[in-house]
Amino acid sequence: MYSENKTSGRAGDPLAPADLRDDELGEDYEELALNTPSREQSIFEEIGSLIDDAKTYLQAEVGFQKTRGKLAGREIGKAIAFAAIALVTLHIALLALAVGLVIALTPVVSIWGAIAIVVGVLLVITAWVGLKAKSRGSKAASLFSSGGKS
Repeated sequence: MYSENKTSGRAGDPLAPADLRDDELGEDYEELALNTPSREQSIFEEIGSLIDDAKTYLQAEVGFQKTRGKLAGREIGKAIAFAAIALVTLHIALLALAVGLVIALTPVVSIWGAIAIVVGVLLVITAWVGLKAKSRGSKAASLFSSGGKS
């Protein structure tokens, strides 16, 4: 790698200038070597710098995630509020539909017959939706059980 001629400096020493011989360097080289930080100090400085950079990155990442969490929380709150309003208006619409069906069926089957038909159909729909909800809930619960199906 390094040649051993007189103009190449110290063989194997990458810090020695290539165009000076050992006897020409003398005390200047020793003084330069004492004032140059050692490689171990340099490595420790690099490791310290790397640790500082990692701390800075971690602090920035934590700050970003906190901000993102706050924003997501606000948006979830707004979504829940809008869903509640939608459910209330859907409920009112279904009440209006039930009243309308009772009024429409009254001339055909009398008022009590119309009420019985509308309430019966609504109960059948409620039972069907309730059974579907129970089935889906059981499937979701089985995902968290350790023994398989529950």
